[in-house]
Amino acid sequence: MYSWEERQGTLHIEKSDMDGAVPEGFYSTTNYPTYVFWKDQWVLVEKQRMDALIVKEGDRFVCKKLRDIFQGDEILMGDEGICVKTPEERMEDKSFKFMDSNVSSEKRNELLIRDLAHKLVAEGKKLTVVCGPAIVHTGANIYLADLIAKGYVRALLAGNAVAVHDMEKSFFNTSLGVNADTGQLAKDGYRNHMRAINRIKRAGSIQNAVDQGILTSGIMYALTKYHVPYVLAGSLRDDGPLPETKMNMIDAQTAYDHHLRRSDIVVVLSTMLHGIASGNMLPYEIPMYCVDISSNVVTKLSDRGSAQSIGIVTDVGLFLRLLQLEINDQEAKRDQAQKDQDPA
Repeated sequence: MYSWEERQGTLHIEKSDMDGAVPEGFYSTTNYPTYVFWKDQWVLVEKQRMDALIVKEGDRFVCKKLRDIFQGDEILMGDEGICVKTPEERMEDKSFKFMDSNVSSEKRNELLIRDLAHKLVAEGKKLTVVCGPAIVHTGANIYLADLIAKGYVRALLAGNAVAVHDMEKSFFNTSLGVNADTGQLAKDGYRNHMRAINRIKRAGSIQNAVDQGILTSGIMYALTKYHVPYVLAGSLRDDGPLPETKMNMIDAQTAYDHHLRRSDIVVVLSTMLHGIASGNMLPYEIPMYCVDISSNVVTKLSDRGSAQSIGIVTDVGLFLRLLQLEINDQEAKRDQAQKDQDPA
């Protein structure tokens, strides 16, 4: 496949002597495409991700997390016979450029949003949305619910708080007790998120609340109504939590990984914790957009190894509203073009 002669060599493979740990000197992966030299050819490593080990399975080589290793697994050791295809090796034009980073508050965000909308409308790609509760606090939940209803979202990955505050808003028109219409604290509004949790727990599940007509709007309603999968990952600070929230962190991480690997495009909306976690699971080939009002958050995702991340420094509510408008515009142009081709 590739003839990186300087990296050809004999793979050093050792069998693990116990579950969940391996001998010292093992190779630890990046998220870049990785090849191993086996039987006189370069073989692509499967399920590429950061911070994993490479395990030989017959003539296949697969990334596995340390905790998933079993005694007897064949583990790649050292660097011999392993080659990583870095972004720098792919670049044809390596000349100096201004504004060449993937993160900048000075770039025209509307151009990035237009390109993203084109991928969704014209190319039929879908978003895997990773988001934090700011998506509700900024009023962006209505725009995300619209994208879900239109079929542009493949899956949603978030924490317990996103669902709680989204449903609080649906039930009481408040988010963290703040009235969505006036921006003022509602009387006894601080209780509303607990009331929302209680209402769902009495129904038994979010699905039951939708089926019984208790929950009638918002992100969680749209996900349920249009059968879009979601994962709610629990944390130490969660209230409730909701019945669907995964409080076992390994189970939540495994569920995230399942959906992220099937992604066309990942968009991270105002969540540093879940964004970095998702970036660690993604191979370099899956494009990732990180949207946050803080450039520090956007930069940190790239600094943690997700070099493919495209940073958009703006308010997440404004971003989703502009994306919605751009999608509507491109849909209208597409529909008009189809009518012009077939006037009957």
